[in-house]
Amino acid sequence: MHVLIGLYVIFWRWGDWRNWARYHPTMLYYAAGNLLYQYLTANHYLWRLLPDRFLNHTLTELLYTFLIFPGTALLFLGNFPASRGGKWRHYVRWYLLYVGMESVFVLTHHIDYQYGWNLLWSALFDLIMFPMLHLHHKRPLVAYGLSVLIIIILVWYFNVPIHIPIEQRK
Repeated sequence: MHVLIGLYVIFWRWGDWRNWARYHPTMLYYAAGNLLYQYLTANHYLWRLLPDRFLNHTLTELLYTFLIFPGTALLFLGNFPASRGGKWRHYVRWYLLYVGMESVFVLTHHIDYQYGWNLLWSALFDLIMFPMLHLHHKRPLVAYGLSVLIIIILVWYFNVPIHIPIEQRK
């Protein structure tokens, strides 16, 4: 299933592939955010994508980090409308797509939640994530500052033991 989603993102015909470099910093921001999540929550995951038959967890995360998430940023930003109503619909479409896909993952046992995280928290995170991608595209320094604040709040709220070495976390 993860591979199919990856291929869908890669070959989706509406991506602004000619201008990919314009969106590249935000594509990297999204990938770096996932890498940071993997590092900060190692051995204490709030959510964890469960691999398909042919992939292990590491390969699944690499697929998402370097293909699906940057592809999402490219498609989200490359088709961003100019009108206010169009922007609202664009956010809602992407939000529903992400929450819908995660709901499918829940039903098909392709995601595991721990330590109080659940689909509702993911939906709230997605509500913040897409505006943050757009903000990063327009004002990256502001997005970095807000990202640090969001990370601090989430680490605190979910008691992520960043003070304990990864190999000692249970």
